[in-house]
Amino acid sequence: MPKSAAMRRFDGPDKANPWFAKFKYSLVQGIGYEKGVVRRDPSSIISVNGKYYSWYTRAKPPCQPVGLERMTDVLPAHPWDLADLWYATSSDGFHWEEQGPAVERGPAGAYDERSVFTPEVLAHEGRYYLVYQVALSPNHRCTPESIAIAWSDSPDGPWTKSPAPIIEPDESGLVDERGDPEQARVKGSWDSLQVHDPSLLFRDGSFWLYYKGEGIGYSHMESKWGLATSDSPLGPYIKSSFNPVTNSGHEVVVWEYDGGVAGLVNRCGPEKNTIQFAADGINFEIKSRVVVPPQAAGPLRIDEARNSEPLSGFSWGLSHVIPHSSHLIMQGRDPLGLVEIEEPWDFLIRWELDHERRTYI
Repeated sequence: MPKSAAMRRFDGPDKANPWFAKFKYSLVQGIGYEKGVVRRDPSSIISVNGKYYSWYTRAKPPCQPVGLERMTDVLPAHPWDLADLWYATSSDGFHWEEQGPAVERGPAGAYDERSVFTPEVLAHEGRYYLVYQVALSPNHRCTPESIAIAWSDSPDGPWTKSPAPIIEPDESGLVDERGDPEQARVKGSWDSLQVHDPSLLFRDGSFWLYYKGEGIGYSHMESKWGLATSDSPLGPYIKSSFNPVTNSGHEVVVWEYDGGVAGLVNRCGPEKNTIQFAADGINFEIKSRVVVPPQAAGPLRIDEARNSEPLSGFSWGLSHVIPHSSHLIMQGRDPLGLVEIEEPWDFLIRWELDHERRTYI
C-alpha cells in the first residue's frame, strides 16, 4: 500500500529518534493538592546522601488570587504572588515530606519584598545555590522583575541571599507600570520588562545562567530564553551577545548531554512543545516535538557518568498542575485517575518518561 509523507516519516527515521518522548503523570504525597495552599514551580531534583531534595514556590494566602486591580499587601494578584521558597525531601520520589521555608520574602523596601518564586538549584563543590525570581511591591503587570541567588553549605540551609539581583531586565523601552506591555510608549528589547525562570549550570569552567525574558512592547506569549555567564556563581553575570538563544519557550528547563545543553521549550512561541539541543549551549535546534509536556518541569539531576542518552537527564521529576475546574482527570500509573478538587489551588505532581508507550509526532 502507498504511504503518505507523514506516515513515511512516522514509520521511518522518527521511530528511531531517541529525543522523542511521551510522558505519564502520578500523584505524590506530602506536596500534592491541599486546599488553601499554592505549590508550584518545582526546581530540579538533586540527590544528597540518598535523599531527594526539591524546592518550589509556596504560598498560603487568605483567599484565591484577586487580580492586579484588587491586590493588596495581603491579597495576592496571582498564585505566585506573596510567595516564599519552600523545600521537601523524599526517599522514593513519590512520598515527600515538606520541610519548611528555605528563602523567604525580604522586608519592606527590599528588592524581594513582594514575592520570591520559581527556584532552581545547583550543587557545586560542596555548596548549594538557589536562583529564583523576585518582585517588588506592588507588583503590577509592568513592574520589572529580576533574578536573585542564595547559597548554603547544606541543602537544609540556612541560606544567604545575594545583596542585590544578579540578572535584571534590559534598560530599554518605556511603559506605564499599571499598563499593558503591548501598549508601550517606546518598545524595548526582548527582555526589557521582566526576567524569569532561571536555571543555573556549571560547564566549561563557568556558570551558565539560562533565563526567560519578556519585553516591553511584546505579548506575554512572546517570551524567549536568554543566557548569561560568569566566572563566579554569585556574578557578575554577562548576558550573551547571542541573546535570545531561543525564539520560544516559557519555563526554562535545561539539562546537560554530550557536552552540550538540551531543553524542553514549551507553551510560548512558534517552536513551543519541542525538545531542543545546542552542542555549544547557545545555538539550539529542534530534536523532537512532544505532546502534553510537564509544565514547569523540574527533572532529576544525574551525574555525568549516567548521562549516556539524550533524555537521561530528563527521565522523571516534578511539575505543577493548575486546576481550572471542579475535577481534574490525569493519566497516572493506572490508565486514568480522578482527583477531587474542592477549589483550584496549584499543586505538584510527578512526571516521568513513558518508555513503553512512547509517542512519535
